[in-house]
Amino acid sequence: MDWDVALSEWLKPFVDRLGHKKRRTMCPLYVSGLIGPGDRKSIEPMAARLAPDRYDRLHHFISSGVWDHQPLCDELARQADKLVGGAEAFLVVDDTSLPKKGTHSVGVAPQYASMLGKRANCQTLVSTTLAKDEVPVAVGLRLFLPEEWLNDANRLDKAEVPDIFRRLLTKPEIALEEIDRLLGLNVRFGVVLADAGYGLSAPFRQGLSARSLTWAVGIPKTQKVYPVGVAMIFPVAGRGRPRKNAIPDKLSIAAEDMLSEAEWQTVNWRRGTKGALTARFAVKRIRVADGPPQRILNKGQQHLPGEEAWLIGEWRSSGERKYYLSNLPEDTDIRTLAATVKARWVCEQAHQQMKEELGLDHFEGRSWHGLHRHALMTMIAYAFLQHQRLNQAQREKKSLERPTSTDPSSHPASGHQSAF
Repeated sequence: MDWDVALSEWLKPFVDRLGHKKRRTMCPLYVSGLIGPGDRKSIEPMAARLAPDRYDRLHHFISSGVWDHQPLCDELARQADKLVGGAEAFLVVDDTSLPKKGTHSVGVAPQYASMLGKRANCQTLVSTTLAKDEVPVAVGLRLFLPEEWLNDANRLDKAEVPDIFRRLLTKPEIALEEIDRLLGLNVRFGVVLADAGYGLSAPFRQGLSARSLTWAVGIPKTQKVYPVGVAMIFPVAGRGRPRKNAIPDKLSIAAEDMLSEAEWQTVNWRRGTKGALTARFAVKRIRVADGPPQRILNKGQQHLPGEEAWLIGEWRSSGERKYYLSNLPEDTDIRTLAATVKARWVCEQAHQQMKEELGLDHFEGRSWHGLHRHALMTMIAYAFLQHQRLNQAQREKKSLERPTSTDPSSHPASGHQSAF
């Protein structure tokens, strides 16, 4: 099928939600510009390549037009669910940074930039990615607003930040709101994955459990945990009034200490392009120390035992050790646990491809609406490419499954002479 025809068919449910005739024209043009050749994927160079006489319209569509992009966000989630949704799918929560100079672009501030591994002047987008069989499809990119922005009404007004987003929210809180949006659209996935930037948040983990979701998240090595058999007791007071609240009969310890004497096993969790992917893993059932804080005599303050979970340790060939928590069932085997925590890498692949191939980080405007519309068009373009790749893989699979025998009786058209 012709590329332009395939893109037009893919975009039809999105275009139908735009309403206005000019917007229905500009959307395919913008997505074509993102997918097509060219080093810069900002509005001016894309217009110069595709439609020099339509720069003003293209700019108005992304940066100035008064239209709600949320219906297109919802349509993207539905299309992603058709592509890769299901019980075996993962929903990966992460964030990606867009380095920026100056101070006027919405949300830009000195903050940790994941792609640089250090603090830098950048914008940070909380991302949600639906993935199955190592095929990621981005379904959400939402800007995190630092406190310095939320305390400056003038900057918020100039960047046209909607009132509903002028709230102090942490990245884990934004992620939970995005998950609720996807759940409301009936997007299907089996496990939520996140790195330690989200996994260290007890409210985030508890929020996932409260939604009856299965999760596996990274944690810092210092995360406190209890042995799975910890019990709550009322110790007899030697003097004074008896205790009103029960305390754990064991103290919590750091995750790395809990696995210090564990048996580490070499696990092959999947095959990569260069062979089997392996590392050493150790797992143990524990109780997370994320319950209410309580002062324990002579021991200081401790968080009480919370949910029972898996503590997973990974010992990489470099010598680095990583730690994870998961509420996967108690009978889950170590290979499944390892494969689950390692499945998060696909979101990084999606971020990299959207930046390198589709210009996610090329937007030059300053407004909230402009940034989110550009990010949305980038995700739609990326979903189209994944749609094409999956179709190609399906065609190749069918080709391999066709009979190869030279015996005429093995072919469906054996009663007809070949045209070649």
